[in-house]
Amino acid sequence: MPKLTRIYTRTGDDGTTGLVGGQRIKKNALRIEAYGTVDELSSVIGLARTALTDVLRTRPVQDIGRAHDTARELDEWLAWTQDALFNLGSDLATLPKDRWEGMPLVSAGDATALERAIDRAQQDLEPLANFILPGGSYPGAFLHQARTVCRRAERLLIALAESEPITPDAVRYVNRLSDALFVWSRWINHALEQPEHLWNARTQPPAPST
Repeated sequence: MPKLTRIYTRTGDDGTTGLVGGQRIKKNALRIEAYGTVDELSSVIGLARTALTDVLRTRPVQDIGRAHDTARELDEWLAWTQDALFNLGSDLATLPKDRWEGMPLVSAGDATALERAIDRAQQDLEPLANFILPGGSYPGAFLHQARTVCRRAERLLIALAESEPITPDAVRYVNRLSDALFVWSRWINHALEQPEHLWNARTQPPAPST
């Protein structure tokens, strides 16, 4: 791990950035869009983790049993997810020819682990009978936002894979992660006793106030 002794380098003032192998490419290149979106995704997950801490800190002691257990377990999954996303970002910032032996990468086992996490969370949830809208608690709402960013990252990975080699494990992991984020948002909202907002296809505007 290199030491970051200087944050600004001025080398990007011409609109280019450096890949791990030293190549300079435009900052609006699809590869940069892809790993930049993965970074954005991790940032939203960081907001969800902060919201988890804040919510539990303000809840009454007698009310933190199930909520605390769910939040602690969820935070462990989110911490692991942020590490995995950093590995994915590093992979996307490295051209295939510049990879090295032992380089941290997302693997098929990571997608399988997410499936296990989804199955675990759904044990506490009622099956969905309708579409739900993002919202609920702060951590739940942030996880919904993370899901949408994850879907965008997936679209960018698929677009990038049309012109450059992308490992199938990376696409599979991001696809499964969007499912996990959706279930995790429902899971924490359930633990915090926040009702789900159901989609109303026949919605009407509110009546004017008098």
